[in-house]
Amino acid sequence: MGQALHTLGIDSMSIEDRIALAQDILDSVAIEAGLLLPSAAEKAELDRRLDEDDATPDNTISWETIEFEFGSHGRNI
Repeated sequence: MGQALHTLGIDSMSIEDRIALAQDILDSVAIEAGLLLPSAAEKAELDRRLDEDDATPDNTISWETIEFEFGSHGRNI
Protein backbone atom coordinates (compact mmCIF):
# COMPACT_ATOMS: atom_id res chain seq x y z
CA MET A 1 0.00 0.00 0.00
CA GLY A 2 1.33 3.44 -0.94
CA GLN A 3 2.62 5.93 1.63
CA ALA A 4 0.05 8.54 0.54
CA LEU A 5 -2.80 6.20 1.44
CA HIS A 6 -1.55 5.98 5.00
CA THR A 7 -0.50 9.65 5.28
CA LEU A 8 -3.90 10.87 4.06
CA GLY A 9 -5.79 8.30 6.11
CA ILE A 10 -7.33 6.71 3.05
CA ASP A 11 -6.37 3.24 4.26
CA SER A 12 -8.68 3.69 7.26
CA MET A 13 -11.71 4.63 5.14
CA SER A 14 -14.49 2.16 4.44
CA ILE A 15 -14.49 0.36 1.12
CA GLU A 16 -17.54 2.34 -0.01
CA ASP A 17 -15.86 5.65 0.86
CA ARG A 18 -12.63 4.65 -0.91
CA ILE A 19 -14.59 3.69 -4.04
CA ALA A 20 -16.45 7.03 -3.93
CA LEU A 21 -13.14 8.87 -3.48
CA ALA A 22 -11.58 6.98 -6.40
CA GLN A 23 -14.57 7.88 -8.59
CA ASP A 24 -14.30 11.54 -7.57
CA ILE A 25 -10.61 11.53 -8.45
CA LEU A 26 -11.27 9.90 -11.83
CA ASP A 27 -14.07 12.38 -12.55
CA SER A 28 -11.82 15.32 -11.70
CA VAL A 29 -9.14 14.01 -14.06
CA ALA A 30 -11.73 13.47 -16.81
CA ILE A 31 -13.09 17.00 -16.34
CA GLU A 32 -9.62 18.53 -16.60
CA ALA A 33 -8.85 16.41 -19.65
CA GLY A 34 -12.22 17.20 -21.23
CA LEU A 35 -13.25 13.55 -21.27
CA LEU A 36 -16.27 13.54 -18.97
CA LEU A 37 -19.52 12.65 -20.71
CA PRO A 38 -22.50 14.94 -20.15
CA SER A 39 -24.84 14.12 -17.29
CA ALA A 40 -28.41 12.97 -18.01
CA ALA A 41 -29.67 16.53 -17.44
CA GLU A 42 -26.99 18.01 -19.71
CA LYS A 43 -27.75 15.43 -22.41
CA ALA A 44 -31.47 16.22 -22.16
CA GLU A 45 -30.72 19.93 -22.60
CA LEU A 46 -28.51 19.24 -25.62
CA ASP A 47 -31.23 17.04 -27.13
CA ARG A 48 -33.82 19.78 -26.50
CA ARG A 49 -31.64 22.35 -28.26
CA LEU A 50 -31.05 20.03 -31.21
CA ASP A 51 -34.79 19.35 -31.49
CA GLU A 52 -35.47 23.09 -31.39
CA ASP A 53 -32.86 23.67 -34.09
CA ASP A 54 -34.34 20.90 -36.26
CA ALA A 55 -37.84 22.39 -35.84
CA THR A 56 -36.72 25.89 -36.91
CA PRO A 57 -33.85 25.48 -39.40
CA ASP A 58 -34.28 29.02 -40.78
CA ASN A 59 -33.89 30.61 -37.34
CA THR A 60 -30.12 30.97 -37.53
CA ILE A 61 -27.42 33.61 -37.37
CA SER A 62 -24.31 33.30 -39.51
CA TRP A 63 -20.92 33.06 -37.89
CA GLU A 64 -19.88 36.20 -39.74
CA THR A 65 -22.75 38.14 -38.12
CA ILE A 66 -21.85 36.88 -34.67
CA GLU A 67 -18.20 37.66 -35.22
CA PHE A 68 -19.04 41.18 -36.47
CA GLU A 69 -21.43 41.96 -33.62
CA PHE A 70 -19.39 40.48 -30.78
CA GLY A 71 -15.91 40.04 -32.15
CA SER A 72 -13.02 42.36 -32.78
CA HIS A 73 -14.73 44.01 -35.78
CA GLY A 74 -17.86 45.03 -33.94
CA ARG A 75 -18.80 46.03 -30.47
CA ASN A 76 -17.26 44.16 -27.59
CA ILE A 77 -19.37 43.13 -24.66
